[in-house]
Amino acid sequence: MTQDIRTHLADLLHTALASVAPDAADTTIVLDRPKQAAHGDFASNLALQIAKGLKRAPRDVAQQLLAELPASPWLAKAEIAGPGFINFTLQPAAKLKVVSDVLAAGAGFGRSTAGKKQKVQVEFVSANPTGPLHVGHGRGAAYGASLSSLLAFAGWDVTREYYVNDAGRQMDILGLSTWLRYLELHGEQVPFPPNAYQGDYVRDMARQMQLAHRDKYVKSAADVLAGTPGLPDTERADDEAKNQRELHLDALIANAKALLGEDWAYVHNHALTEQLADCRDDLEEFGVHFEVWFSEKALYDTGLVARCIERMEQAGHIYLQDGAKWFRSTAFGDEKDRVVQRENGLFTYFASDIAYHLNKFERGFDKVINIWGADHHGYIPRVSGALKALDLDADKLHVALVQFAVLYRNGQKASMSTRSGEFVTLRDLRREVGNDACRFFYVLRKSDQHLDFDLDLAKSQSNENPVYYIQYAHARICSVLNTWTEAGGDEAALAQADLARLDNPRELAIAAKLAEFPEIIAAAAADLAPHAVAFYLKDLAAEFHSWYNAERMLVDDVALKDARVALAAAVRQTIRNGMAILGVSCPASM
Repeated sequence: MTQDIRTHLADLLHTALASVAPDAADTTIVLDRPKQAAHGDFASNLALQIAKGLKRAPRDVAQQLLAELPASPWLAKAEIAGPGFINFTLQPAAKLKVVSDVLAAGAGFGRSTAGKKQKVQVEFVSANPTGPLHVGHGRGAAYGASLSSLLAFAGWDVTREYYVNDAGRQMDILGLSTWLRYLELHGEQVPFPPNAYQGDYVRDMARQMQLAHRDKYVKSAADVLAGTPGLPDTERADDEAKNQRELHLDALIANAKALLGEDWAYVHNHALTEQLADCRDDLEEFGVHFEVWFSEKALYDTGLVARCIERMEQAGHIYLQDGAKWFRSTAFGDEKDRVVQRENGLFTYFASDIAYHLNKFERGFDKVINIWGADHHGYIPRVSGALKALDLDADKLHVALVQFAVLYRNGQKASMSTRSGEFVTLRDLRREVGNDACRFFYVLRKSDQHLDFDLDLAKSQSNENPVYYIQYAHARICSVLNTWTEAGGDEAALAQADLARLDNPRELAIAAKLAEFPEIIAAAAADLAPHAVAFYLKDLAAEFHSWYNAERMLVDDVALKDARVALAAAVRQTIRNGMAILGVSCPASM
């Protein structure tokens, strides 16, 4: 309906423009919604656009355009405002047509074909499977899931993907941590490194190993510690002490691999499998689903990392220095060149990341969206540069940055470090405030803005809690419709209600708000901004609550009653459509 109105008004202006300024007939006509209702339903700056070329005052041009504007049954009035804007006010019938449009479209109201079924990959979360997801990961999960649903609603062919970092040092540290706890269970006391993974989940995995394999993987503490550099004093936090701790950890990993031989693969895979399964379950319970779980290890197994670096080397973008291979990323705007292969022959994480992006492009996506933590901002130029070095279209890559959410409990900021073992898990947060509050609160701000998660507000049943406020509007409407149908009302007949009976300002304001929904969807999808949907739903709920508190829905006048029920049903449907995008439920009663 909104697009029909926009197209109709644009056609009227084009007709007037052809008379007033034929040479400017190809001018793009923009129609915006004024911020103040008193300024009408739509506004155009066409007169200001063409006035300079006509060498006339914009208000004079606007007056001439109005004089040539064809009559329209949808238009109540058109008038000049400010320096030369043309404001359009619609007839009530034109505003209210959206109600029947919503009821007819149902779950499809607001959908568009803007994406033209182009293929878009959205990669998000992708947390190292080294421990449970924490509340920081939760924001990326909620944003990525909502954005994916939004893009699908706007006509894109969406693939949701999780990149599993199942290769590299962090997984080795997790495997070592699990094995050392396993040795403890068998009386082998190896001092547990402070920079290994400390959480109880590591002890749980060690107990699983013990139950399944008894002492099969036991080695003596003396052998495990052989040749390892000593640990510095626990009080020391200087760089030298940190480096010494890392060297000690690497030596333990090397000893573990040598002592266990082929059995190291079991220890490593046990830790990976357990943590990845926990992550999958957590996300599924959160309503976050992925079509693809992509293994980093697969990039090495297929040789793609080596082939990718070789391709860049042949193109002249790699050079040797101190035995290592470096990518000339400064040639593409990065602040410094980057190592892709160390002097020991091992590829860096950046090298596998380049290969992963090459793989994405080879799969034929029209757009690739990476959702990264805000601390990865500096990573963007080097990845973009690598794509250019590979002669790929870097403009297809879009990176959305997400600030980690910070949870405050009893006025205390909660630590979220998986290495220290002191963190608030996403699962714990969900159990405390519920999935709905988590999903909604996480997308209530623009993704790159800081977010303090107000735990008390999320659990409150008050108008200040936005998700409760919206759900309560939905529940109220369900109650009204239940009462109406019990008295003989037929929802299938609501599309034939006499909407002309809806003539008070609040009802027309709600209709105008409903008409904005398709516009909100289109703009939010273009801007990768699902928070705009959350803001819209808050405003729609506020409009409804205001109307509900001021007017009786189920009046004695049957025609008026049916019209009001139809409007309420349209609000309910729009709330459902918007909340589905955000992954939030709509209870029928509260």
